[in-house]
Amino acid sequence: MAFSIRRALSRAQETLLPVLDIIDQRVHDADVPSWCAQRSWTDFLLGLSESELGRCEAEGLASALPGLDAVPQSLIGLAQRVLEVSALPALEAQALQPQEEDFRGVAWRKRQQLSALLGALTKLVAPARRIVDVGAGSGHFARLSAQHFGRATLGLERDPERVARATRRARAAARDGQLVTAEFAVIDAGSSEALQLLPGDLAIGLHACGELGDTLVRAVADSGADLALVSCCLQKISTPERASMSRAANGFALKKDTLGLSNLTSQAVGVESTIRETIRARQARYALRLLLRARGLEIAPGAEMQGVNRRQAHSGLAAIAERSLSLHDLPNASQAEIFAFEREAERQFSAIRRFSLPRDMLARAIELSVILDRAARLEESGYAVCVATIFERAVTPRNVSLFASRDGARLPPVRTPAI
Repeated sequence: MAFSIRRALSRAQETLLPVLDIIDQRVHDADVPSWCAQRSWTDFLLGLSESELGRCEAEGLASALPGLDAVPQSLIGLAQRVLEVSALPALEAQALQPQEEDFRGVAWRKRQQLSALLGALTKLVAPARRIVDVGAGSGHFARLSAQHFGRATLGLERDPERVARATRRARAAARDGQLVTAEFAVIDAGSSEALQLLPGDLAIGLHACGELGDTLVRAVADSGADLALVSCCLQKISTPERASMSRAANGFALKKDTLGLSNLTSQAVGVESTIRETIRARQARYALRLLLRARGLEIAPGAEMQGVNRRQAHSGLAAIAERSLSLHDLPNASQAEIFAFEREAERQFSAIRRFSLPRDMLARAIELSVILDRAARLEESGYAVCVATIFERAVTPRNVSLFASRDGARLPPVRTPAI
């Protein structure tokens, strides 16, 4: 069966609507969440062994459940729906491989993303009069697309320093004898008024964050331009919740905090560290919250790291406690206190990790509900649209691409998912 955006959006919403209580109630402490008790999942989750818990966190609860015993039937049903919703087509376009010197100063994961996106644009680029890279960052994509496709390319970025660096790189490439027709401008493309697209443009958003992705979709629909979009950080919005864009979404809205859940991905190795290192860092942050609470401060979850470099949490509680206590004008903690709060955090965080599994399992469905809403909006505006995975998750978990054109023949080839 061909992949249908409207049907996939409907399935995502049907999956999420009955579990909005799970999504809305974050697991901040070791108390049993009300949604967990009501569904009789508590004994199963707390009964997971350490090895079973590790497998669930690395593979995702939905994928790991078939290998576990005594799983509640309602949890099995939810997991199956999540797996069905998450099954997407995958791009079959061959990645474009620029020369090694073109990638000077570009990290490995970014190289893979650039190569895959450039390769997917072959048909969309052919009729384009101009490429507009929205949220151009350091300008690598704009520079490479101008060089390899020979199209006038405009990179839009709100950070003047990034624009200056991107301009220097493009000029350096031109001095090396390469044909680079990329220009850069300082523009905050977050508003539709600032983002002026034209018919014949090919608009690009490589990891366009939050509402920038929505703005880009609206600008494309209004202008008749083509689009290639890879979304990221959906919670970066200026409103308390994200309203749906398409008629097909039927007014489905998600809170800003809920959208942040879409950044979670189950995998053994993260973008910056292993899952074990990430868990240790989260446990250290939780230990810091317990310490601050014991000193009389009621700190909202996440606020304990204000003024403290988050990466220092990977080194344990002692590395972050001194700075945090100093910021709150509190005396430093003794070694005995550090040890005691680390042990208590380890005990409580064991339950938090288990109770978090069902909520974390819903992250992909939340992400897809937004991307498919954008895709449906474009379909309703007369576009042919393709939604497909473009990168391996080892490259980046934010790997869902959206391509749109008035001419369906310009879309990249995909293979249908096996559900």
